[in-house]
Amino acid sequence: MFTDLPLDELRRYHPPLPEPAGFDAFWRRTLDEARGHALDARFTEVDAGLALLHTADVEFSGFGGHRIRGWFLRPRAAAGPLPCVVQYLGYGGGRLLPHDWLLWPSAGYATLVMDTRGQSGPNRPGDTPDPVGAPHPGVPGKMTQGLLDPDDYYYRRLFTDAVRAVEAARGHAAVDAERIVVAGGSQGGALALAMTGLVPGLAGALIDVPFLTHIRRALDITDEGPYGELVGYFAGERTRIDTALHTLDHFDGLNFAARASAPALFGTALRDAVVPPSTGFAAYHHYAGEKQLQVWRFNAHEGGGGEQRAAELRFVRELFG
Repeated sequence: MFTDLPLDELRRYHPPLPEPAGFDAFWRRTLDEARGHALDARFTEVDAGLALLHTADVEFSGFGGHRIRGWFLRPRAAAGPLPCVVQYLGYGGGRLLPHDWLLWPSAGYATLVMDTRGQSGPNRPGDTPDPVGAPHPGVPGKMTQGLLDPDDYYYRRLFTDAVRAVEAARGHAAVDAERIVVAGGSQGGALALAMTGLVPGLAGALIDVPFLTHIRRALDITDEGPYGELVGYFAGERTRIDTALHTLDHFDGLNFAARASAPALFGTALRDAVVPPSTGFAAYHHYAGEKQLQVWRFNAHEGGGGEQRAAELRFVRELFG
């Protein structure tokens, strides 16, 4: 069943920005601090059994200089610096294995897959600890870590890692630094959307069912998925709700959308109870760059699945010719 507003209302839905005072200064300071640590991106070739692809195990320095893992794949037959898709992951999982990331190198592009610090899960293994909160990757439970101060919040570290992942991709000799696309769904969509406001000069963005967007509304209309962690926290910490919401405003995708310039393809699903469609429409309507939107009327948090991937392939092909 529908989980949110009717489609005709969604097409007009344009809520105010939840922008906290000092938003730009907060992120400028955060990224300046991160860049005080050498990026030291390392790409170590591995034999993943993929005869048509170069495959590398990636490490680079993210927030706090912490080492972040990833994969880097590119087609052996492609000549010259390649466009690169930097991919971010959904909540509760890690980087998996190289053969799980064949779509973009099969289309002729490079791809850098960023592991998610502190996250792992059943059949979705991760390899990156979070030295601040999780010495070993573990199952979900990140939404309330450091929630009472924007400087301490988990997603400050993760968003910073995501910026550094783009910088690592841009520094690879096989990548055309001017042709970087960021991509992800759910939590990965939140990261991709944030990058459009934090990283200048992106060639494009693929933002599918983005989480952490129009957060205050999401908390009013759903208890599903990661938002449920916040709802459960607020049920007990009644006197800290305003403080926590102020922190969350620093990570709300609407604020990044308003600062975006890269062409973007969005995806949203009208039966999505995890990321309510009004939150995705709000991000789309605030998005300041060129934009397109795929709406999946009868799908939930899986969005358009393979059909969304096909639309993304067409979108990226049109970007790069």
